[in-house]
Amino acid sequence: MATDVKLRPTLGLFLALAAPLGASAPALAQCLLCGKDDAGPATAGRKAETPLRVEVETQLDMGRIAVGAAGGEVEIDPLTGARRLRGSVVDLGGFALSGVVTVSGEPGAEVRVFMPATVDLESGDGRTARVVGLATDLSPAPRLGSDGRLQFRFGGRLQVAGASGGDYRGRIPVTVEYQ
Repeated sequence: MATDVKLRPTLGLFLALAAPLGASAPALAQCLLCGKDDAGPATAGRKAETPLRVEVETQLDMGRIAVGAAGGEVEIDPLTGARRLRGSVVDLGGFALSGVVTVSGEPGAEVRVFMPATVDLESGDGRTARVVGLATDLSPAPRLGSDGRLQFRFGGRLQVAGASGGDYRGRIPVTVEYQ
């Protein structure tokens, strides 16, 4: 499942999230390089009869910002959902939300969740912005509940250079595997 990231001079950000098919990082990277879009939720195989299902409930949203010449960053805390602005970034309102992902599968199963540390976003004219420090609110050994579900939140820091307004797009791959 994927959506787009948007960054404008009065920046409105809606961070992309991809939950692609497959459980291995190399296959994931290859799929992203090929630009393949998944229209629905992703599944990851397991020897058990219940496949994993990953659904994006809420996209990471940085709200609306304006960036001065010195640039800056916007951070969304995955634990609290709080937004912090640093540098020459001005809050223009809008809702800031941490991303929310729901994983379904075999009740009680331990899972591993993988997200990259850094994701580069690109505008149509070749400018870039970077999301760093992607983090979740998961415990060190997450398990699916007795209902076979696990929901987690994620956040990160968007780094924006001065004079880099525009529409930016990118994907944040989320891979979930049975332990």
